[in-house]
Amino acid sequence: MLLAALLLGTAATGCGEAAGSGEAPAPAPAAAAAAPVFWVDPASAAARQAATWRRQGRTAQARLIQRIAGRPQAVWLNTDGAQSVVRSQVGAAARARRTPVLVAYFIPHRDCGAYSSGGARDAAQYRRWIDGVARGIGNRGAYVIVEPDAVPHLVAGCPGVNARERYDLLAHAVQRLKRQPHTKVYLDAGNASWIPDPRRLVAPLRRAGIATADGFALNVSNYQTDKVSSDYGHRLARVLGGGKHFVVDSSRNGNGPFRGGLAWCNPPGRALGTPPTARTGVPALDAYLWIKRPGESDGTCRGGPRAGQWWPQYALGLASRARG
Repeated sequence: MLLAALLLGTAATGCGEAAGSGEAPAPAPAAAAAAPVFWVDPASAAARQAATWRRQGRTAQARLIQRIAGRPQAVWLNTDGAQSVVRSQVGAAARARRTPVLVAYFIPHRDCGAYSSGGARDAAQYRRWIDGVARGIGNRGAYVIVEPDAVPHLVAGCPGVNARERYDLLAHAVQRLKRQPHTKVYLDAGNASWIPDPRRLVAPLRRAGIATADGFALNVSNYQTDKVSSDYGHRLARVLGGGKHFVVDSSRNGNGPFRGGLAWCNPPGRALGTPPTARTGVPALDAYLWIKRPGESDGTCRGGPRAGQWWPQYALGLASRARG
């Protein structure tokens, strides 16, 4: 399974602590009902790369990287002390009247000790961390993807992980984040190639708190096509019941999956996919999102840097093969 990125998103300018003390106001009810427009981080690694190449006169490459830099991407939260980063990012998005996408990625025994290993040292630290993320969001709008791979790893097998504890922590994360009035929460459910039979995910997702969440996330850091992911999402939604919706990571699926070995880790020949949008034309599909930040490595495979590090050569390849 592809390992999710490790870099914490670069913080933008700060914002106030709470409503009435500088925090951007919550959207009015009429605006909240409209399809959100997602926030573009002006200080992303892609934006910095494009600016550097423009200064160097490498204009053709800068234009290609702008295909990434100019589009909304998720902010990954994977180190301690995330509350201040969340407050800064969500505040910057609110001032721009945009909705940020955040990824909570700090579960203990993250990634089963593989390339993206790490996370909280214990359950108590994780609970405090999630509380901080929720406080950082406050009453402003945000989409939050909860713990990529955490549930599918339990289904597929993750030695050394206390399953009961993990399910309890995931349920706590979903419930705590949903206490924020304008936060949409999606629990990660892997991708169509990892757990092909969605019925195997029903009981695990229920134990992990899917009933409280807005829905589930699919294809995070993977390459399954929009159609494959959408079909799988509808199948999973049917067997889950409860009318759950879903979001799809379309950041790098423009050419679909790599048909060869190590298909999840920096596969060659891939391309950017559908730009992020909440206007999908599919009632149960809430959004196409760039959850994995295109151009950040999957790990030290195929010559890549460590997971989450910006890799300009790979980014150029993704952008150059993008359609449109």
